[in-house]
Amino acid sequence: MSGAARLGRAQSPLRLEVIVGSVRAGRFAPTVADWFLRTVRADPDFDTGKLDLLEFPLPQDLSENDAVRLFRRRLAAADAFVLVTSEYNHGYPAALKTAIDSAKHEWRGKPVGFVSYGGVSGGLRAVEQLRQVVAEVHMVSVRESVSFHRVRGQFGAEGETADGAAIDGAGRMLRQLSWWGKALRTARDAGPYPG
Repeated sequence: MSGAARLGRAQSPLRLEVIVGSVRAGRFAPTVADWFLRTVRADPDFDTGKLDLLEFPLPQDLSENDAVRLFRRRLAAADAFVLVTSEYNHGYPAALKTAIDSAKHEWRGKPVGFVSYGGVSGGLRAVEQLRQVVAEVHMVSVRESVSFHRVRGQFGAEGETADGAAIDGAGRMLRQLSWWGKALRTARDAGPYPG
């Protein structure tokens, strides 16, 4: 890549893919994900897409199909990720684990943040487990996260929240994703990640 091309890419918005991890019937994920998407799409540092796992039939046996190939292409083009996760039985959804395991090189050397929700724990136990998993696929998890405790009471009829901690956490997490995303994109442009 030429110096001019690197400079142009360094100044362009980061491609952020928001991955919606719950596929359960009656899920609350769209409310949480749509709120976060409205928040991040107002930030000029990011060009944001949404990967709802309900729309990607990724096979649990990790075989390859058209959905997997499309999913991997979207991951490969991304500079950063946010995983929106619920917490089921002290863990994260199986669909999210399948998604992570369906790719390999596409995750490497990229930052990831978390938006979680649930009951009293707010999905924090799911996030702590995910931090271990994303490290194994060579992602960099940012410190800040967003968490909604007793989630159904945190959103109004229009899908907005007055949860100050979540609003503040989203801003802090996005600043960290921007910093890491730019640094790691520059590093990947300079040479392949040694993973």
